[in-house]
Amino acid sequence: MDASQTSDVPTLLVKIFGKDRPGITAGLFDTLAAYSVDVVDIEQVVTRGRIVLCALVTEPPKGLEGDLRATVHTWAESMKMQAEIISGIGDNRPRGLGRSLVTVLGHPLTSEATAAIASRITKTGGNIDRIFRLAKYPVTAVEFAVSGVATEPLRTALVTDAARLGVDVAVVAAGLYRRAQRLVVMDVDSTLIQDEVIELFAAHAGCEDKVAEVTAAAMRGELDFEQSLHARVALLEGLDASVVDKVRSEVRLTPGARTLIRTLKRLGYQVGVVSGGFTQVTDDLKERLGLDFAQANTLEIVDGKLTGRVTGEIVDRAGKARLLRRFAAEAGVPLSQTVAIGDGANDLDMLNAAGLGVAFNAKPVVREAAHTAVNFPFLDTVLYLLGVTREEVEAADTLDVD
Repeated sequence: MDASQTSDVPTLLVKIFGKDRPGITAGLFDTLAAYSVDVVDIEQVVTRGRIVLCALVTEPPKGLEGDLRATVHTWAESMKMQAEIISGIGDNRPRGLGRSLVTVLGHPLTSEATAAIASRITKTGGNIDRIFRLAKYPVTAVEFAVSGVATEPLRTALVTDAARLGVDVAVVAAGLYRRAQRLVVMDVDSTLIQDEVIELFAAHAGCEDKVAEVTAAAMRGELDFEQSLHARVALLEGLDASVVDKVRSEVRLTPGARTLIRTLKRLGYQVGVVSGGFTQVTDDLKERLGLDFAQANTLEIVDGKLTGRVTGEIVDRAGKARLLRRFAAEAGVPLSQTVAIGDGANDLDMLNAAGLGVAFNAKPVVREAAHTAVNFPFLDTVLYLLGVTREEVEAADTLDVD
């Protein structure tokens, strides 16, 4: 019988639980095969070496159910397992409309936070269909499959609770597109790298304090990004171009950056960076990390000296969103299947334009506006928001050693 035709026929739920060992799944279905039952559904979970295996099967031919029950219990005892068999009608209850995947990151992930997340899902009208652990280090990451509620209201409800509970929560629509080939675009300063590139140049020019003053004025709203960029770059006038190589050597990648990019590339993603910094650094990062796209401002160099000016298209807040769209078009990826990662207000347009915008160790205003936030210092934790498991991350690591 086709499992799709079991909505109103008698079925049996066969549950096996005990110490896990090889051969349990094959053994159970070998046992059931003697009774000509069809498989309607299967679920199996292994936790700390203990297995719970559930098989929903059609009722055997008339007169054989008692024998099936006895045989399954005898087999289970021979495997030092326990068995439970429950009669019923049809398949599982249909899932509600609206399906989402809720990823929760915690360090640690407390019982209190887990209870609050589960309770909030219920209060929004959602049902938890399945829970799966993605990672146990450097953070604990678990994924809830939820049905019965639309993604946007569920995201709003859960993200509101996340900061209070000390966890990070991402909510995305479930579907095949989640693991389809996608594009990830990152900010550079304080996201891909730990540094602010303009400050590294300023240190060599001996004008850190003046650069900091301009930055502070921009943060107070006295200057827009383009004005502050020109004002800060002007302070670098006359600096020898040899400083570029020194700055490149001083750049520190954020922990987990290499792992993030390597894993994404292994999984078929395209990866790019956009920066309000300078191509003199981003071009080097593109080559070193095997990035597909990179765009930033360009410091003008004449006769071996920085002129204190930038050339070409200015990469500002609107420019970053524009470049995300450009990269997506070139990659042949719908904007809905892009991911943007950034930390500052300058990244907000890009984060909001992407299918998933991730605020990475960001300022409060950015965390509140982005789709989700990661507040752990490891960039590769973003992988868990995409449904990538720690095992997949480690597999990528063994294939390509830095």
